[in-house]
Amino acid sequence: MATAKTSTSNASGTSGQAETEADEKTQADNSNVDKSVQAEELIRKHSYAAAGVGLIPIPWVDFIGLTAIQLKMLNQLSKTYEVEFSEERGKAIIGSLVSGFLPVAIAQPVASFIKAIPLIGQTTGAVTMSILGGATTYAIGRVFNQHFASGGTFLDLDPAKVKAYFKEQFDVGRKVTAEAKKAEK
Repeated sequence: MATAKTSTSNASGTSGQAETEADEKTQADNSNVDKSVQAEELIRKHSYAAAGVGLIPIPWVDFIGLTAIQLKMLNQLSKTYEVEFSEERGKAIIGSLVSGFLPVAIAQPVASFIKAIPLIGQTTGAVTMSILGGATTYAIGRVFNQHFASGGTFLDLDPAKVKAYFKEQFDVGRKVTAEAKKAEK
């Protein structure tokens, strides 16, 4: 009979341990959902800010402002996911992602430079830079959000492995930015 009590006690203990582990997993899942929601909000806000910076009529100032916004977003995403931030690594990854996507790599500096042409250049450059800046920021944010959510860090993100996802998210970001600009009007 003592053996039966021990078995019952162990079964209850095992059941209690399983419930505790299930509760911890649920809390971790809820925490990841909360982080993902926070991250999406950060990405959206920074994408809109990047689109706004694209409207600055002075060549190259918009380009420098865009980089600052993207780095600030990465810093805040890293805090959300409790990942150590590295500005130098962030710059390198941003450069690698954007330069690997040739149309964007060429179009952003050109759109910024075109603003030097009075009237037509300023308008064309501002609209182009605004949409490109917002879309690029959106794509970068989505790449890092996915990477950090899966437990990655700045040190183990391989830009070559996420190029297809970056392009996909750039296309989504371009639509999101264009729709936001239409909603402003």
